[in-house]
Amino acid sequence: MSTPSRRRTGLAVLVLAYLAFISLGLPDGLLGVGWPSISAALTVPTEAVGLLLTSGTVGYLVSSVVAGFSIARVGVGWLLAGSTALASLALAGYAGAPELPIMIGCALLLGLGSGAIDAGLNAYAAGAFGPRQMNWLHACFGLGVAIGPLVMTTVLGVGLGWRWGYGIVAAAQAGLALAFVLTVRTWERRRPAADADDPNREPATPAGPVRIGATLVLPAVWFGALTFAVYVAIEVAAGLWAFLLLTEDRGISATVAGLCVSLYWGSLFLGRVVQGFVAERLGTRTVLLGSMYAMALGSALVAVPGPGWLAVSGLAVVGFGAAAVFPLLTLTTAERVGQQHADRTIGLQIGASGLGGAIIPGALGVLIGRTSVEVLGPALVLLSLAMIGLYWASSRRAARHPVPAG
Repeated sequence: MSTPSRRRTGLAVLVLAYLAFISLGLPDGLLGVGWPSISAALTVPTEAVGLLLTSGTVGYLVSSVVAGFSIARVGVGWLLAGSTALASLALAGYAGAPELPIMIGCALLLGLGSGAIDAGLNAYAAGAFGPRQMNWLHACFGLGVAIGPLVMTTVLGVGLGWRWGYGIVAAAQAGLALAFVLTVRTWERRRPAADADDPNREPATPAGPVRIGATLVLPAVWFGALTFAVYVAIEVAAGLWAFLLLTEDRGISATVAGLCVSLYWGSLFLGRVVQGFVAERLGTRTVLLGSMYAMALGSALVAVPGPGWLAVSGLAVVGFGAAAVFPLLTLTTAERVGQQHADRTIGLQIGASGLGGAIIPGALGVLIGRTSVEVLGPALVLLSLAMIGLYWASSRRAARHPVPAG
C-alpha cells in the first residue's frame, strides 16, 4: 500500500498539467466564434473551415502517436515544453496570417503541438496521478473549450478583432511553455499512480528499454486503441447529432434543444469532477465498468421512441457516464499492457481516439442523411456494446498473456 507522500503529486506540476489541458481546449472555442470574422477578412467561403480542421487533425494524429514512442528519449518535460512552444507559434501564425494557406499550415503545426501535449500529459498522468486528479485533468479540457468562446467574444465585442483573440492565447501558451522549461527536472521524476486507490490494482513497475516491436505485437494494445476510438466516437456523435434528433424526431423547439445539448456537455464536465472522488472510494475498474454500462443504458433511453424528455434524460446519462471513461481507461493502461509499454500505448490510444472521433460520427451522419435521425439511438447502443466488448477483450488478453519485458 502506498503512503500519502507517494500518492501526492507536486502542486506546481499538478497546476501546470491542469493549465495545459485548459490550453488544449482553448483553440477549439476560438475558432467556432471567430470563423465568421476570419472568413470575411480572408475572403474565403464558410466551408473552408474544413481545410483547417483536416490539417489540424492530421497533425494531431501523427504527433500523438509519435509522442508515445518518443517520451523515453526526449523526456516528458522537454516534450511538453517544445510542444507548447510549437502550439504558441502556430496560434501566433493564426493571428498574423494574411491568407488561408498560411492558416492551414499553422493548423498543421497546432495539431502537431496539441497531439504531443495530449499524449505526453496523459502518459505522465497515468504514472503519477490518481483517479481524482486524472478525472479533473480531463475536466479541464472542457473548461478550456468553454473559455475559448468567451475570449473571442470579448475581443470582438470591444472591437479588437479576431487576431487579438489568437494573439492573447498565443501569449498565454508561450508563458506556459516557459513554465515547462523551468520545471523540466520535476517532470522527469515520474512516480507510480496511487496503488491504494484501488485494492485490486497491481503496483506499477519501473519502465525500462523495450523494443517497439514488442509493444506492437500485444493484442491488448490494439484492443485498447479500438476501445478509445469507439468511446470518443460515442461522445462526439451524441453531442453532434443530438440537436437534430430532438428537433426533428422528438418535437422539441430549437431553443430548448440547444439547452439540452449544453446539458449533455455539462453532464460530461460535472461527471469528471464528481467521479474523481467516487473512483478513489470504489476503485478505478469498478467505476470504469459502471460508467461504460451507464453509457449503454443512456443510449438505450435515447433509442426508445417516446417523448422528448426521455431522450434528453438518456443523453444526460450518456454524458455523466462517459465522463470517467477516457481518464480511467488511460489511468489503467499499464494494467493491460505493462508499465514498459504504457507510454507508447497511450500515444496510440490518443491517436485512435482522434481518428474514431473524426470518422465514425461522420459516417453516422451519412447514414442519418440516407435514412433518418432515428438511427442515432440504436447506433449509440451498438457502439456502447462494442466499446464494452473491446474493453473486456483487452483486459482478458492482458490477463491470459503476460506482458513480455522486451
